[in-house]
Amino acid sequence: MQQQANPILNITIFGLFVVLTLGIVIYVSSGGRAKKGKAYYTGGAEFSGRQNGFAIAGDYLSAASFLGIAGAVAIYGYDGLLFSIGYLVAWLVALLLVAEPMRNTGKYTMADVLSFRTRQGPVRMAASISTLVISFFYLLAQMVGAGSLVAVLLGVSDLAVQIGIIALVGILMIIYVLIGGMKGTTWVQMIKAVLLMLGAGIMTLWVLGLYGMNFSRLLGTAAQTHPDGHRILEPMLQYGTNPLGFISLAIAVVLGCAGLPHVLMRFYTVPTAKEARRSVSWAIALIGLFYLFTMVLGYGAAILVGKENILAAPGKANAAAPLLALELGGPILMGVISGVAFATILAVVAGLAIAASASFAHDIYNSVIHKGKADPAKEIRVARIVVIILGILAIGGGVAARSINVAFLVSLAFAIAASANLPSILFSLYWKGFKTQGALWSIYGGLISSIVFIAFSKTVSGAPTAMFPDVNFAWFPLTNPALVSVPIGFFLAWLGSVLSKEDNTAVSAEMEVRSMTGVGTGTALQH
Repeated sequence: MQQQANPILNITIFGLFVVLTLGIVIYVSSGGRAKKGKAYYTGGAEFSGRQNGFAIAGDYLSAASFLGIAGAVAIYGYDGLLFSIGYLVAWLVALLLVAEPMRNTGKYTMADVLSFRTRQGPVRMAASISTLVISFFYLLAQMVGAGSLVAVLLGVSDLAVQIGIIALVGILMIIYVLIGGMKGTTWVQMIKAVLLMLGAGIMTLWVLGLYGMNFSRLLGTAAQTHPDGHRILEPMLQYGTNPLGFISLAIAVVLGCAGLPHVLMRFYTVPTAKEARRSVSWAIALIGLFYLFTMVLGYGAAILVGKENILAAPGKANAAAPLLALELGGPILMGVISGVAFATILAVVAGLAIAASASFAHDIYNSVIHKGKADPAKEIRVARIVVIILGILAIGGGVAARSINVAFLVSLAFAIAASANLPSILFSLYWKGFKTQGALWSIYGGLISSIVFIAFSKTVSGAPTAMFPDVNFAWFPLTNPALVSVPIGFFLAWLGSVLSKEDNTAVSAEMEVRSMTGVGTGTALQH
């Protein structure tokens, strides 16, 4: 562990990845159409199911997956794997309940679905606010991952350097989205998914090769060398003192995926509902394989790097994967793997920025303020302005949250998505009695409750790893609010609907036909 990374080599590799991905964005958007109208939001809906599956994997396998989960496994063993299992199972919810009906019913954003059978103005406003908040929380995780990654590469823990790196990621995100729109972002995500799978796969085979390709021997060695011994092979090392916290985390991770705006938006980049379903199948296969890799990488890091060394490094648990690469192949492998992780972060933040900007420009600026009659060029201009503002806010938030594990930060975004978005999405698609009032109560109630619980938990204050460790205003006992906030979201969706006197029977029947069959896809119902 005394071997140090080569900062010049690492920065050179980073620069090559940035130039490569930026060149791809410029090339695929060179015709100009990628930055206009529908193509800016959906890439022209011209990607195949397989291509979109790789892009979804590239979008979903974020810094939390590569850095956060590998670090969580290295530190907590079995409990770290719960992130992997939950994130994978979450895709079954998206595949079986959401993907095809969303593609049939929507056009650009989640709000297209929610407002189909409700009053468009207030519901679009609520859905857009929810999208912006969730995207911001997800962006925090990527910014923190970027800061941790580069801090390890440069071998520094200086605050000014980490702030500079987080700012750099925000600026690059803005450039990628402004130049390439959804089309350029999708191609970057596809290529990044391939690079990430290859890099993680090579490291996995390398680690297993050190133990005779015997996974059981790897686990046994990890248990012998880890400070917590065989407890890393058993559940509840991390959550043993707070089982309700574990249940809350599981609810957030499993249900949150189907409510993530940037994931839902990917269903509109394919031409048909069949391709949307096919893309999710590809995504599940790729994501499942990758999470098997993180299990080996996590236990490998626990052996070859050591828990104490990981926690002592800049970035703490988020540094496990890069440090493992340093132990396996020296500075070159560390630079390459970290470069792939950096490309991962850039691709994910670009996808998040597209979803957030599209929601504001399409749902608030066009549909609410201009009643669906806004000039398309001005709408795209507004979307670009939102990208810039979101990038600035994400930089500030990333600096404040830099000490928190990125996998945990993502779980907070999942909790908000499961509380604010998922109840309304499922009821819109499958319950004829769902009304405008139910949608509004559910979105705002789930959003506000989850954020309030997070704000007054030990995630924000009252703990050494909190955003503000020197103050304590925490009274909510769980670090993840999903156990309470998700039932609140579903309850308010039901209560608001049954108390409403609105009659939307006709449009509900039309939506059922459209969501199940695809009849009418490509047109928006105006009412």
